[in-house]
Amino acid sequence: QVRLVESGGGLVQAGESLRLSCATSARTSSTYDMGWFRQAPGSEREFVAAISWNGGTTSYAVSVKGRFTISRDNAENTVYLQMNSLKSEDTAVYYCAARRTVGVIYRDAVAYNYWGQGTQVTVSS
Repeated sequence: QVRLVESGGGLVQAGESLRLSCATSARTSSTYDMGWFRQAPGSEREFVAAISWNGGTTSYAVSVKGRFTISRDNAENTVYLQMNSLKSEDTAVYYCAARRTVGVIYRDAVAYNYWGQGTQVTVSS
């Protein structure tokens, strides 16, 4: 069973930073690609960032590139999303997701098999 638990969400002012964490089951840490997605009220779930199993490849949505950084620490079984220069439009529930690596990282939510429960990020302007 793959378990993902997000933390680190909260309420911040525009321009501030937050770091989200996703604690994973030990078995996911070195064989799974990981992704972050977000969903705002009334909107579909959208891709934010993804990272390969070894951290060697990353991918970002255009809307967050240059502001957000995805990273992972396989020794700690944790994936991070550092979010800087937050904007009101970043307000959403953020979800961590995992899929067994196949050598290519995916940006589509349907490609991920395992999901966390989500953590709320609210940015006030």
